[in-house]
Amino acid sequence: MNTSGTSGRPGRAGGEGHGARPGTGGRLLAGRYRLLGELGRGGMGAVWRARDETLRREVAVKEVSVPFGLPEEDVARLHARLEREARAAGRVEHPGVAEVFDVVRQDGRPWIVMELVRGPTLQDVLEAGGPLAPERAASVGAQVLSALRAAHGAGVLHRDVKPANVLLAHDGRVVLTDFGSSLVEGGEELTDAGEVVGSPEYLAPERALEGDPGPASDLWALGVLLFAAVEGRTPFRRETALATLGAAVDDALPAPGSAGPLRPVIEGLLRKHPDDRLGPAEAERL
Repeated sequence: MNTSGTSGRPGRAGGEGHGARPGTGGRLLAGRYRLLGELGRGGMGAVWRARDETLRREVAVKEVSVPFGLPEEDVARLHARLEREARAAGRVEHPGVAEVFDVVRQDGRPWIVMELVRGPTLQDVLEAGGPLAPERAASVGAQVLSALRAAHGAGVLHRDVKPANVLLAHDGRVVLTDFGSSLVEGGEELTDAGEVVGSPEYLAPERALEGDPGPASDLWALGVLLFAAVEGRTPFRRETALATLGAAVDDALPAPGSAGPLRPVIEGLLRKHPDDRLGPAEAERL
């Protein structure tokens, strides 16, 4: 993926955009990490800007949200997922993956302490400014691809590659975040049979058909991300999640007319059968 050429809102999962919202400011976790303000909140939890009082540096702290009245076994599974996220991200040593510093327990639940990455998500950038030029999209995609290659080399499948999980850091890095849906080689699967893990618009056909995921499934998601980055929409989105999954399996890929020189990469990554898809080395060369 040739990266020559150049060409929001607060980021999430360890990212910071225009500043934190005040929240439980001043609260101290594990006698060390002082919460300064909330950076973002999603369906699974919140990310806080915090200060490591021992090393005197700012960090990001992620907590899991537990709905009121949730059965204890489901609470335990949510906690296990957060701990799995920390272990998965912690296995990957790459500048395109936020570094995990610590996992602490407070009030009977885990909190992940990680590198604070300052910058918006790719989703924020696309919503604020529209599609990217192909050269800029290629640069972002090449860095996400590099992070994925490092993750796969460490035995980690991300399983939720999408613009909302890609931070465009102010220091120039592109950082892949949110390993909460990841699968670690030799690790336990924490989802129920038939449960869809990830975002339907970015799910590979083999995963929609409940086949075993592999590195090629993450590369499909990267292809969808690149399509969305240059076209301003995902290729198979339909009115329902089920229809979207069906389109990914059965429908032809719409021509990425704005992709320019990135078109063969997108088309190669979005081949239906995983064995036919571009491999990471081929995608990088293009």
